[in-house]
Amino acid sequence: MRIGASTAEGQGRGDGEEIRVYLPDIIGRGYRDFWHCRKRYRVVKGGKGSKKSATAALWYIVHLMKHPEANLLVVRAVYATLRDSCFAQLLWAIRRLRVEHLWQAARNPLELTYRPTGQKILFRGFDNPDKLASATVEKGYLCWVWVEEAFELASEADFDKLDLSVPRGELPPPLFKQTTLTFNPWSGRHWLKRRFFDREDERVFTLTTTYRTNEFLDDTDRAVFERMERENPRKYAVAGLGDWGTEEGLVFENWTVEGFELPLPEEGCRHVFGLDYGYTNDPTAFIAMAVYPERKVLYVYDEHYQTRMLNDAIAAMIREKGYAKERIRADSAEPKSNDDLRRLGIPRIVPAAKGPDSVRNGIARLQEYRMVVHPRCVHTAAELGAYVWETDPGGGPLNRPRDSDNHLMDAMRYAMEDIRPVRPDRPERPARRYRGEAGIRAADLAGGWDGR
Repeated sequence: MRIGASTAEGQGRGDGEEIRVYLPDIIGRGYRDFWHCRKRYRVVKGGKGSKKSATAALWYIVHLMKHPEANLLVVRAVYATLRDSCFAQLLWAIRRLRVEHLWQAARNPLELTYRPTGQKILFRGFDNPDKLASATVEKGYLCWVWVEEAFELASEADFDKLDLSVPRGELPPPLFKQTTLTFNPWSGRHWLKRRFFDREDERVFTLTTTYRTNEFLDDTDRAVFERMERENPRKYAVAGLGDWGTEEGLVFENWTVEGFELPLPEEGCRHVFGLDYGYTNDPTAFIAMAVYPERKVLYVYDEHYQTRMLNDAIAAMIREKGYAKERIRADSAEPKSNDDLRRLGIPRIVPAAKGPDSVRNGIARLQEYRMVVHPRCVHTAAELGAYVWETDPGGGPLNRPRDSDNHLMDAMRYAMEDIRPVRPDRPERPARRYRGEAGIRAADLAGGWDGR
């Protein structure tokens, strides 16, 4: 592919320099059908590290430069998540293709402009439906839509509203309307499976990708998946192989990934925080939740998930997130770490309860709630989709969860220790009736006549 004057209708660098790139070397293998697809819907589910988002970003930059009348709308459930995901991925694609001089990036609001023609890449979130519905371009046609992390869209109706609005109108050849959806398939209950994968539709192209198609991974990257395959086959099936998550044997079934606005209503709400320590292989896991005990619903709105964190880094992370003054339940097996965090300015660290039944009791408490996970809390969603009961040699379930990839689940249990069970309202006692016929009773004479 030649990039420069020929792809920009005679415009490019002032010296007319052309940049030659060989796309197969840049894109790699496994996406030929995706690259050449012109169907109305292009739907790609896949595991982590499978190049689906990177390939989509490369496709859009190449084809926008190839079609001077085309424009792109990029959408996620929550607008704020776009900066560090799709926006960054498209900037990476621009650099990978060595065409930085041809693109202009704006960050408030997020927007990319192809300098030679004025074509736009717009960014919107489902959390602002007015801006989403009003997305327009001054030049050309808004013919392509990329819905990244489509699993975040809990409502099929929300997608339908977008689909009826963009792309819109008749397009002159060789332009074509196309909506691309990319996501990790954490649960087979999601409407995406029913709509795009469970039935044949000539307008739909579907693809499942895995990390094995990504030749750009190194041995260290592949070792992560190999360890996952050994220690947590269920998580490996989803995060590694791109299979649909299944409900069989899940510890928690009543959860969903949904976008919601922050801050949440304060009436009836308790904010709770949990911390599970890790270091080399196991990550340090921090979780923040808003819990509504009366309604039996909790919202996971923040998380942190990182290996090789020393205590000073953990304290800095908590301060940066603004939770330094909050009461945080932390793993009681690490009293020295708890003392360190208090010394480092996190004074309200308290140890979580430990005991033979603490895990089962914590799980039982959480099972009473409907859980809503914010789209940015991707590690919480991953653990919820892989947290299963241990099985005996015959495959029967045991009354204990599998002890792997459960770090945020442990932090969630710790946090919920500060939520006391809701007691049902006690019935009012009937008013005492005066026994006129019986006269004055002995009890009426208790105490003095002054009412004391």
